[in-house]
Amino acid sequence: MKKIYFASMILAAGMAACSQNDSPIVGVGLDDVYYVARMEKLRLDPAITGTAYRWTVDGKDVADTRDYIFVAKDEGTYRLQFEIIDSANPYTWDITVVVRHEDVEYTPYISKVYEYCPAPGQFVNTMPEFESGDTYADMLRKVENCISGTNDELITLGAYGGYVTFGFDHTVVNVEGEKDFRLWGNAFYDATVEGELSGSSEAGIVMVSIDSNGNGRPDDPWYELAGSAYADPATIHGYTITYLAPDPDREIIADKSLGIIDLNYIGWKDSEGAEAYIPKTTFHNQDYYPGWVDASALTFTGTRLPDNKIDVTGRGTYYTLETFAWGYADNHPNSEADLNSFDISWAVDSEGRRVSLPGIDFVRVYTGLNQYCGNIGETSTEISRAQDLHLPL
Repeated sequence: MKKIYFASMILAAGMAACSQNDSPIVGVGLDDVYYVARMEKLRLDPAITGTAYRWTVDGKDVADTRDYIFVAKDEGTYRLQFEIIDSANPYTWDITVVVRHEDVEYTPYISKVYEYCPAPGQFVNTMPEFESGDTYADMLRKVENCISGTNDELITLGAYGGYVTFGFDHTVVNVEGEKDFRLWGNAFYDATVEGELSGSSEAGIVMVSIDSNGNGRPDDPWYELAGSAYADPATIHGYTITYLAPDPDREIIADKSLGIIDLNYIGWKDSEGAEAYIPKTTFHNQDYYPGWVDASALTFTGTRLPDNKIDVTGRGTYYTLETFAWGYADNHPNSEADLNSFDISWAVDSEGRRVSLPGIDFVRVYTGLNQYCGNIGETSTEISRAQDLHLPL
């Protein structure tokens, strides 16, 4: 396969404005023709600079940056043009990209889990199961076994902020006007609650990243997919919470009316000045703090969604969790395919500005709610599968 080659030639001193067709001595760090597989990134990094830039694909504007990453969903021949907009030295370079079929067929499902960092919660150490002596690498392997392919075994992310990071064996292309990938959780509707689309929405916020530095690791900038509650006044951006490992000398206090056997189990404090505990319930008596973590505190930062709990009885003995309209994991039942599907074009940066991504290589999901619901405990996002919607099943 033909890769990108960077020319080392230098612009001749005093060179006049030109294009690739009238100056053979110019080295722009670009080839005339490239060959790539579909859903494979082609990083184009020109060696010359100007005051402004324009990239087009088949005549359509796609980027205004010097560097550009090209990726295509379909096989075929694509005509690219790179233009330097500069009053002194304008420049244009035409490129042909031939996109072929991959040598080994891609899978539409998760192929690798990169990170698993749950916050404390009642299903932690059981979904998946932590066994004495397990290391972080062991837990990553277990999580990957649960959610890769079509294995469909739920993993928990714990309370607010806990997350998992995974990827596919290809770049998921951002196709204009289409949803790009889908997530599975364990949300359900409660038909007994009238007037609300409610049940169990333990909504998780979804973030995406493209491997722009090409090292195969999720260490590039992350972008939140702005769901329906992103601009809600009650949504808190830049929210931080710190959980403390259980104090072995704490006083054990129970509340049998709510099925709680340890009210002061895991303490937390947040950036809003609040402090409270994640209690331990009689239904889940294992350790809630991740068993493979040695640190005495865990800190998470992100966007916190507005509370969605409804105390149906008014006594804290039965809660239902109202769904958000769209844009979150584990928010609607899996049968609602469109409401569990995501558009890469929803991506925003840390300032809430829309970003244009040609595709993504990494997905991160984290629990977006910090609330406690009586005898059903803390709200925790669970997921079991992800799928690239642009590949046939």
